[in-house]
Amino acid sequence: MKFSRQFHDFFESEKAGGLILVFVTLLSLGLANSVWQTSYINFWHLDLGGYNIVHIINDGLMAIFFLLIGLELEREVYAGELSSVKNASLPIFGALGGMLVPAGLFLAFNFGTQTQSGAGIPMATDIAFAIGILSLLGNRVPVSLKIFLTALAVMDDLGAIVVIAIFYTKSLAFTNLFIALGIFGLLLILNRLKVRNLIPYLIGGVLMWYFMLHSGVHATITGVLLAFAIPFGDGEEKSPSFIVQHFLHKPIAFIILPLFALANTCIAVGDDWQSGLSQTNSVGIIVGLVVGKPFGIWLFSFIGVGSGLCVLPTDLKWKNIIGAGFLGGIGFTMSIFITLLAFDKTDIVNNSKIAILIASFIAGTIGFIWLRLTLQNKTPLPADS
Repeated sequence: MKFSRQFHDFFESEKAGGLILVFVTLLSLGLANSVWQTSYINFWHLDLGGYNIVHIINDGLMAIFFLLIGLELEREVYAGELSSVKNASLPIFGALGGMLVPAGLFLAFNFGTQTQSGAGIPMATDIAFAIGILSLLGNRVPVSLKIFLTALAVMDDLGAIVVIAIFYTKSLAFTNLFIALGIFGLLLILNRLKVRNLIPYLIGGVLMWYFMLHSGVHATITGVLLAFAIPFGDGEEKSPSFIVQHFLHKPIAFIILPLFALANTCIAVGDDWQSGLSQTNSVGIIVGLVVGKPFGIWLFSFIGVGSGLCVLPTDLKWKNIIGAGFLGGIGFTMSIFITLLAFDKTDIVNNSKIAILIASFIAGTIGFIWLRLTLQNKTPLPADS
């Protein structure tokens, strides 16, 4: 099995982006708990035209991130690793388990409480972090495992997008929503008419984002809608979809996601931060990501293979799937993003962020060690000369 060029570029981009996210997260936590704490935290809440910097990043720049996610998903479905039922079925089963089991475990601790709306938090997988950790294992990682984890994370993101659209829309301004959907419809017509000039799609995307922002549906959904309106064609390098996707990789990996991490991990950790970990919300997040993710991914994959609906690649074993499942427990970007939609109270938000960081660290560490042990004889490293 060989990498396609686009898959290789995507993997390498996410690998670098994941390592940068580790650095900026540690930097942000350090500054938020240093002598510059007040100035640093206040900076992210400076008002710029009625919106603070955090809101501009979360509601504006993250729509561009979702545009890339949509383009990646479109490529995988039409011409990539998800274009055939055989290749797509295993990560689809794994993704379903990786969403349903963590959400169920979270609700087991929080059902009927004020924090039950956080059930979507442990459902997500951070592509950049997960691939970044996997890349540290070098050439011992089989290509099929890289494809499985990447496709799984893409499907997880799709699931998170659906969850955001359905469950985290609190009130609707129907006029603005219909205008946004009307613009989306016009862009689809342009697509069907084979209009390949990107300008009308980009202008339409900005207008759609504006009306979606004021509709009650989270504006970042615009990015996904725009992705499927931009012509894909046969996915060649001159197609509008490929051009936008190729252009966005580095700005998102090296600017937008690091800014999101900086703005949303500037958490002032109090002396009693440990007490927040005993709250049902934090327990649900940690158990969901550390236990629910690997178990759900393994269980549903096993059911899929056992039922004959999908096939386990010949170069993988079930213990490798468990290791990938732990890496799937690295929630970070999407988990924090859903936290901001689920809760309004600052203390619950901060406790949830701390729980996400701790759970992601534990899951990532276990996944790395597990795969290092289970893959150590998979692809032997060349002997020293």
